[in-house]
Amino acid sequence: MDYRKFLGKVESAVLPYFGGGTVDAPSRRLRVATPVRPGWWRFEVQGRVATAREPAGPEGLDGLPRVRGHVWGSRLVREGAVAEPLELMPEEEPPRLALVSARRWHDGSLVFEGLEFEGEAEDAARRALEEGQSLSGAKGVSAALRAAFGYAQLETASRALAIRFAPAEVRAKVLDVAEGGRAKAEECLRHLVAEREAHLRAQAMRAAAVEAREYAAGLVAEAQRRAADDAYTAGPMSEAQRRALEREAAAGRVYATQVLAEAQRRAGHPGRRGAREDGMERAERALQSAGARLRDVRRLAGNQLEVTYTFMDERFITLVDAHSLQVVDAGVCLAGADSEVTLESLPSVIREAIDTGVLVITRHA
Repeated sequence: MDYRKFLGKVESAVLPYFGGGTVDAPSRRLRVATPVRPGWWRFEVQGRVATAREPAGPEGLDGLPRVRGHVWGSRLVREGAVAEPLELMPEEEPPRLALVSARRWHDGSLVFEGLEFEGEAEDAARRALEEGQSLSGAKGVSAALRAAFGYAQLETASRALAIRFAPAEVRAKVLDVAEGGRAKAEECLRHLVAEREAHLRAQAMRAAAVEAREYAAGLVAEAQRRAADDAYTAGPMSEAQRRALEREAAAGRVYATQVLAEAQRRAGHPGRRGAREDGMERAERALQSAGARLRDVRRLAGNQLEVTYTFMDERFITLVDAHSLQVVDAGVCLAGADSEVTLESLPSVIREAIDTGVLVITRHA
């Protein structure tokens, strides 16, 4: 077989492009040669590279899973109060809280399909929202519609109070907001602010404690140095004192050798595959194995990476060590346990926080 002919084969495919550097075909992820505006495009595919050639109409949706829910902004709110991003929305914005259908694309994204037939419940919810009322006592309103209504109430309160929130932070409380109205929405957001402020206070206290320990260690080292100087000026050392100093010096040399070896290992010793790999590639593999999707990586001072990714329909920003991917700042409240997790294990911690209704996002774009 002439593999050169296979590698040079050019195919045509109509795919939805959501932005960024990749586009997903049914069986694989392709790198986009030149980014274009989001939408349906006819791509020319060669190997693992896709080049957008011209806009196209939707194709390949019929056999995909259909998901129904209610519109909240650019999200579809479905069962379980899950608010997922809705991709490729129509140019004409659907009515607030409209019942819509979407298709689950091969990468897990929801692609807008169309409006669904509505009943009286949607009109009643829209009127209540316009009049600043709650849904307490409303009949025939589905759980998904109540959740969408609750998110809309929170959005209104968020603008008034200048308190930002992510849907995953309030998912466990959104039905209570729908029942309690504006007052409950404000209470929910203020509680979120209190949690964030408590996190910052605890973070400052931990930093102060580290600084105090370092200062105390410096005082002890200085005291030991002065004691050694005093002993030296007091007279000649005994044989026992001389041997003790030699043992300490030898131990210091061993420790310095170990530190140097570790620094060389982290810097990337020849033959170590992991040390040579690009930080973005390693971060992408770590997140992909945990069910998350990498969006961006930015190198920072101090040998750190700022990793932006999506997980469970939310966007997160985490600071990690560039070599080990050990978490430096999770971007969510972990009660000071950030360094105990890695980029690969962090998504499972986030999942548990969302499922138990205690997620607090501390790092926003």
